[in-house]
Amino acid sequence: MAGADPRSLMRVARADGSTDHVAPVDLGSRVRELRRARDWTLEQAARQAGLARSTLSKIENGQMSPTYDALKKLAVGLGISVPQLFTPAPAPQVNGRLALLRSGEGTRHLTATYEHELLAESLSRKRMLPYRARVRARSLEEFEGWVRHEGEEFLYVLTGRVRLYTEFYEPVDMARGDSAYYDAAMGHNVVSVSQDDATVLWVTSLG
Repeated sequence: MAGADPRSLMRVARADGSTDHVAPVDLGSRVRELRRARDWTLEQAARQAGLARSTLSKIENGQMSPTYDALKKLAVGLGISVPQLFTPAPAPQVNGRLALLRSGEGTRHLTATYEHELLAESLSRKRMLPYRARVRARSLEEFEGWVRHEGEEFLYVLTGRVRLYTEFYEPVDMARGDSAYYDAAMGHNVVSVSQDDATVLWVTSLG
């Protein structure tokens, strides 16, 4: 395979044994792109690959077709596989989702212990579930056991003071501006220790 035209190596193997045929790429431009993405000079990249600087320069400028041994050295030096040398860089994906909710416009759900206001409700396929809650409970006895669910949870106190009870830790008193991050599969409950109902922001991961 020594001296083969690199543009003929266009089959990229998958882990399941199948192959993908990809459009030819300019090897020189691809190598230069990979080198610059790492902020390496020609000297640094050549040293990483164990090649002469002049050899790497010729490859980047399309002045020579490298041997398969040189391709392997290049791939190892760049920390990629040989097929990736011939695979175009993926186009950047831009996602422009936005959900604006004015204060007090969220859907409210009232329970004996909390009043939840769902936030960003219009967005589908969310990875997080944010909601504001008014903490009505004043004692642990008002709950029917621990609250627990999948995912992780972030708690931020907006007004008043609360006491965070968790299954494996001592209760913690929290004031405005305090926050906690915990495994939501661990039993947890929050009560208000203020004269008025406290309000908190909860963000729960989904899945």
